[in-house]
Parts: sequence; structure tokens; C-alpha cells
Amino acid sequence: MAATWCPLLRPFGIINWNAYDLNKPYGMVLLLVAVIGIVAVMLKQQGLARVAAWASLILAVLFYVAAQLKVNTTFSFIPFKGMAGLLTRLIKFKWGWYLLFAGAIISVIGTFKSDSSVKPVTVQ
Repeated sequence: MAATWCPLLRPFGIINWNAYDLNKPYGMVLLLVAVIGIVAVMLKQQGLARVAAWASLILAVLFYVAAQLKVNTTFSFIPFKGMAGLLTRLIKFKWGWYLLFAGAIISVIGTFKSDSSVKPVTVQ
């Protein structure tokens, strides 16, 4: 959830873009899937939490692939390949991608954890 607000791309060293700057509807879908996963965990709906975790990982991978394709084709209209390559290299991927993938991977790993190993605490 927090990764959607972290910097994902930095074009030309001027400004940081997060998921909402890159593609607002897709960022909202990422956020919605994260909220559904959190609510499913709170309500102890393990099946829904597992689906949300896998959906989060798939969406993160698709988002990264789309960002890669967009960055590599943004300046394809320029007839000079050297100039297009220079401008493409000026768009940097930032640390928010690590957080986006870490959250998705940790949530997928967390769905494999058995709930039976947790014993309730009783107050006497």
C-alpha cells in the first residue's frame, strides 16, 4: 500500500513520479487490492487474502513491464537514435519498485503460513 506513494520513476532528474503520477487508475487498483488483502486478513478470510496477495504480485509485475515498455518507447518518434537513447537513459527507476515488489512477495509468502500454529491468549 505504501509503495504506491513512493518514487518509482525520476524523469530527467526533475521530479519523482509515484504510481498515481504514472497511471492513476492502475495505482488505484493496486491500492484497492492492498486494502482488500488487509481487510481479508483482519476478517480471517484466508482464501480472499491469498487471492489478493497473488493479484498484488501479478499487478506489480504488469506495472513494471508497462513502465519498462513506456520508458523504452517514449522517444521512439525522434528520428535520431542516439538522441532518443540519451533521453531514455535520463529516465531513472527509483527505490519504490523494491518496496512494491517486497510488499507483494511478503504478502504471498504470508498466505502460506498456517493459522493453526497460532494459539489464542486467554486472560484469567
